[in-house]
Amino acid sequence: MARRNEERGDRRNREEERDSEIVEKLVHINRVAATVKGGRRFSFAALMVVGDQKGRVGFGHGKAREVPEAIRKATEEAKKSMIRVPLRESRTLHHDGDGRWGAGKVMVRAAPPGTGVIAGGPMRAVLETLGVQDVVGKSVGSSNPYNMVRATFEALKAQSSPRQVAAKRGKKVSEVIGRRADGASATSSAAADSEG
Repeated sequence: MARRNEERGDRRNREEERDSEIVEKLVHINRVAATVKGGRRFSFAALMVVGDQKGRVGFGHGKAREVPEAIRKATEEAKKSMIRVPLRESRTLHHDGDGRWGAGKVMVRAAPPGTGVIAGGPMRAVLETLGVQDVVGKSVGSSNPYNMVRATFEALKAQSSPRQVAAKRGKKVSEVIGRRADGASATSSAAADSEG
C-alpha cells in the first residue's frame, strides 16, 4: 500500500516537474454572447498555446463566464493535446511545409542560424512555444486565429526527421540525406544520426 502511494507521489512529482517547464501563451480572447429570455448572457472564449520549447506543443480552447476560468480550461485542453515535432539541431525545422485549415493557409520554412522567428500573430506564438529559433512563416488567406493555429499545427504534423524517413524506407540516415541543397552533407548526416 505504501509502495503504491510512493509510486503515485513520484508520478505526481514528475507531472508537476514537466508542467513547470511548460510555457503558456494566450493567443486570443473573445467575448461571446448567448441570447436568453432575459437578454444577453456574456461569456469569454480563450485560445491558448502551450509548449516545452524542446519540440512539444499543443493548443486548446476554453469558454467560461470569467476570463481566468476560460484561460485555465484552454490551458488544460492544450496540455492534453500536445504533439511532438522533430527539430533540426534543436533550433529549426527539418524541411519546408504547408498547412491548411478552413480558409487559413500557412507556409513554414527552415532557416539558417541567426534568422530568428519571422512569423506573425498566432503562428509566432505556436513556433515560439515549440522552441524553434530560426524559421520563416507566412500566412495566406484567413487571419482568424483559430484557423491559423490549426493550419500551423497541420504544417508541423507533416514534419519528419531524416531518421523517421530512413526507418520507413529501411535505409541508413546517411543514404537518405545524401547531399542537401543548403550545403550540409556528410557532417549533418553524422549529426542527424546522433540527435534523431
